[in-house]
Amino acid sequence: MGSAAEPGYLYKNVVHDPTLSPVTSADGIFIFLANGQKILDATGGAAVCAIGHGVDRVKKAIMSQLDQVEYCHPGFFPNTPAMELADLLVESTGGKLSRACILGSGSEAVEAAMKLAHQYYEEQDQNTRRTKFISRKGSWHGCTLGALALGDFKPRKSRFDSILPTNISHVSACDPYHGLMEHEDVDAYVARLKEELDQEFQRLGPETVCAVFLEPMVGTALGCVTALPGYLQAVRDVCDRYGALLVFDEIMCGMGRTGITHAWQEDGVAPDIELVGKGLAAGYGTISALLVNDRVLDGLRQGGGYFVHGQTYQSHPLGCAAAVEVQHIIKEEKLVENCRKMGQYLGQQLKLHLGSHPYVGDIRGRGLFWAVEFMSNPLTKTPFAAELTISKRLQTRGMEKGYDICLFAATGAVDGWNGDHLLIAPPYIVRKEDVDEIVSRLTKTIDSVFRDIAALTM
Repeated sequence: MGSAAEPGYLYKNVVHDPTLSPVTSADGIFIFLANGQKILDATGGAAVCAIGHGVDRVKKAIMSQLDQVEYCHPGFFPNTPAMELADLLVESTGGKLSRACILGSGSEAVEAAMKLAHQYYEEQDQNTRRTKFISRKGSWHGCTLGALALGDFKPRKSRFDSILPTNISHVSACDPYHGLMEHEDVDAYVARLKEELDQEFQRLGPETVCAVFLEPMVGTALGCVTALPGYLQAVRDVCDRYGALLVFDEIMCGMGRTGITHAWQEDGVAPDIELVGKGLAAGYGTISALLVNDRVLDGLRQGGGYFVHGQTYQSHPLGCAAAVEVQHIIKEEKLVENCRKMGQYLGQQLKLHLGSHPYVGDIRGRGLFWAVEFMSNPLTKTPFAAELTISKRLQTRGMEKGYDICLFAATGAVDGWNGDHLLIAPPYIVRKEDVDEIVSRLTKTIDSVFRDIAALTM
């Protein structure tokens, strides 16, 4: 007899792995698999599950919306949850941003922001030369072609270099662990980065730059790197000097993840355009949003009065209903405050249990958004050889029986290719005992993998 038919499902790996067990249910901070495992979801997926799994209130909100209307084309009809969500988002910025456009995914939001930024200038001058974007090294903005070009996550980007837009350049990120020079203080470092950005404007021609994109707290690519005091204002100053827009990508770090609703509020520096996503509906809907300030809005009003962008599932009623209920829960249960409090405790525990580990180079983060970076020699900041796949081994080991923890692995923080780190981003509902369990399972996983590595390299 011939072999059984291959499965139809394709995500990334074209080779079916029979050891992977599907999810059967999830509740709170745990995911249950068909093989009987109970996995502690220490990353909320990709920093998505802000309120935990299986919340009845959100399920009921989605069902209630299904009883009203499941879909209506955004170009024909407004829908109540989309308008309510937009009002909630604008209110959450304290009036710094004025309107919200509801979209379907983070990558879509980035693409829409690039289009909007260019249209803003094109409305004022149809012959505008502002067609270029400045982003940062070690950034991740999404997997569609424009977003991929804007980012700098080389493992996901380099294969497609030949088909990516070429109107994007990259300057250094504010990344003190890798970028701060010996004997250089924070103020001098921020001043150096500001000068580098200014010089990039000069190199490109200030009148050709449309916008600067950055993550106020970098997620996947660099691993929970927080902007140093004064850095966001320095970027704001350069953009204002040359008339360019400033766009903050908070798709991963926004909506409470860092212990404040919008990460930029920590520094009091607002963007012209902001992007939010993952924590917006906390996994109960596929949704993102683009927020704009009065400057951008007035630019559209003075032109054609119309944002030239539209997608079939934009402002989808079900996703919006889910997001509205999620945001009500976050506010009523004071989950952003808990995120900040438990985040401080998580950071303390990570440093207590892993700070002296011989292969831990750095532990960094804010709120419930932390990373542990590994080095073969922390004193010289020498990364492990890429072929050892340290972070991938850690993620895989964590999913094995007896470890039972979901970890988010990434690479390339050192130079785009080398370096290994893990992200820890649990739901905002965690308690001290949950944090203790996360750190315990994480430590057990790390110790196990490095015992294996020691045996390999003996």
